[in-house]
Amino acid sequence: MTRTSEILPRRGLNAKLANLPFFYGWAVVAIVFITMGIGVNVRTSFSLLFPAILKEFGWDRATTAAAFSIGFSVAAILSPIIGKLLETVAPRYLLSISAVTVSAGFILSTWATEPWHFYVTLGILMVGTGIVLTYVGHSMFLPNWFHRRRGMAVGIAFSGVGIGSMVLMPLIQDTITEDGWRQACWLMAGLLLVIVLPLNFFLQRKEPADIGLYPDGDAAPDRDQTSAQKSAADPVVDVDWVNTDWTLKKAMKTATFWWISLACSTALYVWYAVQVHQTKYLTEIGFSDIAAASALGLVGFAGVLGQIYLGGLSDRIGREWVWTVASLGFAVSCILLLMMEDIPSVAMMYAMVILQGGLGYGLATVFGSMPADVFQGRGYGLIFGTIGTIALIGGAVGPWVTGLLYDITGNYHIAFYSLIGLSSLSILSVWLAAPRKRRLVAGQARKRAARMLPP
Repeated sequence: MTRTSEILPRRGLNAKLANLPFFYGWAVVAIVFITMGIGVNVRTSFSLLFPAILKEFGWDRATTAAAFSIGFSVAAILSPIIGKLLETVAPRYLLSISAVTVSAGFILSTWATEPWHFYVTLGILMVGTGIVLTYVGHSMFLPNWFHRRRGMAVGIAFSGVGIGSMVLMPLIQDTITEDGWRQACWLMAGLLLVIVLPLNFFLQRKEPADIGLYPDGDAAPDRDQTSAQKSAADPVVDVDWVNTDWTLKKAMKTATFWWISLACSTALYVWYAVQVHQTKYLTEIGFSDIAAASALGLVGFAGVLGQIYLGGLSDRIGREWVWTVASLGFAVSCILLLMMEDIPSVAMMYAMVILQGGLGYGLATVFGSMPADVFQGRGYGLIFGTIGTIALIGGAVGPWVTGLLYDITGNYHIAFYSLIGLSSLSILSVWLAAPRKRRLVAGQARKRAARMLPP
């Protein structure tokens, strides 16, 4: 993904950035951390705005909630388009445009008086074009900056969502309560325009080659190693695969592409289904509203720690193992949810949310790293964008089918058993995708090198 052979001296701002010792991949990680901490959380603030809009206009829930569904659908359509654009357009421009359009959605919504007004403003502009500011948009270029520490970097960057939710969600809710939902929209638009827009426009870059640098903070490729050491430490397993100039058409002809897509789609199905329904479920089986809300907050906090730790772990033991552990986190959470219907234990509830956040949210780090391990190259943006669209379809369908199963059966039993099954399918899919058979992560490559070197 990084054009190391094309690295040239840079002038102007890029030259200054290259000379700053702290400005390399980790500065990019910090920018993504802040951008996602604000961008993802203001985009998901629809759930906080929803009750206030319902109360003011008196529309039915389906009519009002359709704004989010429309926006989610637009985001799924935009994902591969953005990936294609990233082949020629720097991410700082796309991120800046997204910050402006999302802000416009918030601001224009304050004059909305009809449902379709919200479909355009909070739906298409806010939720739809906001996809660039999320996991999907950043996963299209952030992996460029790291090879050996890709999982760790993505985990730290994506943990900004959890930190942001702990800071912003109470602030947004307090603003809605004290000053109204319109003032909250102005607040969120201001955060995007004052912080996210300039931070990305002036400092964000697509890859280290843009400023004359190399991945992982290396000053230059290590030319002092012996050829035997280089061969042993090389992460490449399938030379023909790695040397392929991947395009979407070529990728879609491989089973690996579809296994990764299935793994991501089923994972997001489970993730969003649990996230949307667990709070209501907990209150229905006897927990207080405060306890259920606190549990949801703890998931986010545990997710911060889990993403960072599991991201680094995936660089040592492999993406498949961490994906397995994370998927099991969601599966065991569903088992505990089923058990709590008969044993509504507070300890069991907290064990459930810690497993869900501390393990399950580790899926995000592998989601942002694994496709790049397999399909990195000039066409990666479009390839990942298409995988993102398939994954988003799973995320959109999961909550709806889970609710439908509840309406049909009168309980969540079949729905939760289905989520356990889909978690198992996600695990199977990632092992069948087998990224380790194409390129090893750094820890695996080091172990192979140690075995190959003479005693």
